[in-house]
Amino acid sequence: MLKQIEGGVTAAKGFKAAATEANIKYKGRTDMAMVYSTVPCRAAGTFTKNLVKAAPVKWDQSVVYDRGSAQAVVVNSGIANACTGRDGYEYCRKTAEAAAKALQIPSDSVLVASTGVIGMQLPIDRIEAGVAAMAPALSDTREAGHAAAKAIMTTDTHPKEVAVTFTLGGKTVTLGGMSKGSGMIHPNMCTMLGFLTTDACISRKLLLEALQEDVKKTFNMISVDGDTSTNDTVILLASGLAENPEITEKNEDYETFCEALRFVNTTLAKMMAGDGEGATALFEVTVQGAKTWEQAAVLARSVVSSSLTKAAIYGHDANCGRVLCAMGYAGVDFDPDKVDLWFESKAGKIKVIENGMLTAYSEEEATAVLSENAVTAIADIKEGTAEATAWGCDLTYDYVKINADYRS
Repeated sequence: MLKQIEGGVTAAKGFKAAATEANIKYKGRTDMAMVYSTVPCRAAGTFTKNLVKAAPVKWDQSVVYDRGSAQAVVVNSGIANACTGRDGYEYCRKTAEAAAKALQIPSDSVLVASTGVIGMQLPIDRIEAGVAAMAPALSDTREAGHAAAKAIMTTDTHPKEVAVTFTLGGKTVTLGGMSKGSGMIHPNMCTMLGFLTTDACISRKLLLEALQEDVKKTFNMISVDGDTSTNDTVILLASGLAENPEITEKNEDYETFCEALRFVNTTLAKMMAGDGEGATALFEVTVQGAKTWEQAAVLARSVVSSSLTKAAIYGHDANCGRVLCAMGYAGVDFDPDKVDLWFESKAGKIKVIENGMLTAYSEEEATAVLSENAVTAIADIKEGTAEATAWGCDLTYDYVKINADYRS
């Protein structure tokens, strides 16, 4: 039985974390984090599809796909180490070597990640000093995990963490994680930095398959502003310390593991969408009655990414024509004359379109529904039984303000 617990990256057995103030770009706050496993882990990862890939993405792809195992992750915020050429990649190597020396592990078992301003070179002396400071401070406490989640934030307004326990083969297993993401978020792999840890014993092949499949329906279904980052990375490390019978085939235990992964990733995805830069509301879009999940997903993503629809959500305006418009240019076929549409929140549920036409709904009631801090649009296209959900946020004045002076 799946149970949510307090915690994040240190919840699972064998994982420790630390954070430090390295003065990479920010002043007066922590800006580096480290996650460490007491034993080598099987590693899985997914990475940005942006052709412009940051140096840490290239480094991590090599570790995950060529080596297949890892034992530590070093993350910095403030500078993205993207568009930095050979020097940027060399700084990844030096970061990994510093961690390897401090932790007494191989350098090719160290993953690195960066987030922040594109184009600036890392101050490698501060990075190396940060690594040296964090290694002796590593702890498996809840507080250490929370500190790490805070350190990786950029424009995020709060840290994002979650953890669950479940049973595999009679053993209690834990899966936890942390993520950051607030701007430059658009579905195209996974649009953020995310670090997941589990003590489950599972083959590397199935670990990678489980993550890649789950990302499609979780992190791939969020959008804040339509921009896919150069640094998008999700890492999943499995220590095996729960000592459950190893999962080597897609059996009941594998399905249970995938259920836990879905919960953790969905929770983190919604946290990021709701914390979009300048956002005042989480905007959720569900398309149901589709022929396939893929058809529903394309439609839902189109609506949640629509700037006009997002602006209407900010204005608490039931401008439902914008929803149909966004569905219409999504690139998949459906019959607009069959569509029903509702808006829903804690304030209630109101049907605004039936069979492609406006209903005689109350504008006052619709405004009340749309004035909550979490709003859902539900579209039924009446073609089948499949459905998909995407997550985003409203579009506010503050989004422009934040990004107009981001570098300063």
